[in-house]
Amino acid sequence: MNKVMDYKYSSEVINNYSNSIKARNEKNDCFVRAVASASGSSYDAAHTYVKEVFGRQDRQGTQAVGLTMRTIEGKLQEFGQVKVKFEKLGKERITNTYKLYGEIVKRQKTVKSFIKDNSRGTYIVLVAGHAFTIKDGVLIDNRGEEFRPTRKVTGAYHVI
Repeated sequence: MNKVMDYKYSSEVINNYSNSIKARNEKNDCFVRAVASASGSSYDAAHTYVKEVFGRQDRQGTQAVGLTMRTIEGKLQEFGQVKVKFEKLGKERITNTYKLYGEIVKRQKTVKSFIKDNSRGTYIVLVAGHAFTIKDGVLIDNRGEEFRPTRKVTGAYHVI
C-alpha cells in the first residue's frame, strides 16, 4: 500500500501527453488532466471530451463541473478507447465529524485526510479552483501542486 501523499506528475502518467500538440498549447487544463489520468485515456481524447460535454473553452479552464457531473452521473461515458462512469461521493465521504465544545461539527476533509480514507479506487477530486486525480492512494497532479496537502476537498467523484 502507498503511504499518504505519494505523488506522481500528471504529465508523466497521461498517455501520449508529451506528444500532444493540444497539451503544449493549453493552460488552466487541470480538469482535462484529471479526466485523462483517472480514466487512462490520452490527453487529446480527454480534452475533446471535456470540451464537448463540459463546454470547456481552450485555455479557459472548466466551469460548473458539479452541474455537468450531476447530469452525466452513473451514465456510461465513452471517449478515446475508454468507457467510464462517474459517481459523486456523498457529504459523509468528503467531511470529517468533530466534537467541539460539546457540539458536533462537520468540516471539509483535507486532501491528506481524503487520501487516507479513500486509499483504494480512482477519484477525481475538486478543491477551490482546481481538480486532480487520486488513484489507489497516489495523488496525480500538476507540477508545483504536490506540497499542498491541507487544501479542502469541495467535491469528489469515483471513476468506475
